[in-house]
Amino acid sequence: MLTHLRPALSLTLLFTLLTGLAYPLAMTGAAQVLFPDAANGSLIERGGTVIGSSLIAQGFAGAGYLQPRASASGWNAAGTGASNLGPTSATLIAQVAERRAAFEALNGAPAPIDAVTASGSGLDPHISPENALAQVSRIAAARNADPAAVRAVIEAAVERPLLGLYGLPVVNVLRTNLALDAALAL
Repeated sequence: MLTHLRPALSLTLLFTLLTGLAYPLAMTGAAQVLFPDAANGSLIERGGTVIGSSLIAQGFAGAGYLQPRASASGWNAAGTGASNLGPTSATLIAQVAERRAAFEALNGAPAPIDAVTASGSGLDPHISPENALAQVSRIAAARNADPAAVRAVIEAAVERPLLGLYGLPVVNVLRTNLALDAALAL
């Protein structure tokens, strides 16, 4: 029996060390060398303090900032998820109508679809260029800035599809709000 048990235990230990320790350490090291920003969570710092991640949405207070998509989890990364309400749900229909009215009253522009619906994870850091541009007047008024200057900052922040083929143009809310702070005093 020991003739069978010793090789089995030896191979279990070898593969545990190989696949449970050596491989993950090698992949972590390669990621740190090749893609350090992504490997560390795409964190954004300001003055040596982490203020967010370009991969996770967060709410913004104040009329001088772009507002992100709605979030069923309140932008809580520990409890992400959708509301699980179906398209015929009276609750969802009421939420969308309430969000549309609030967006249009705040911005004085028609609400794009991503302004009134939450993303599947509740943490989508991007909004559509249409959503961002619909917020220009409010942001310009709050910053006492020329709307053309706010529009220029937002248009410069539009991330184009990969190779012009994959995905849709999007605007990262956190990065754009930082660009607005840098370009236009609040």
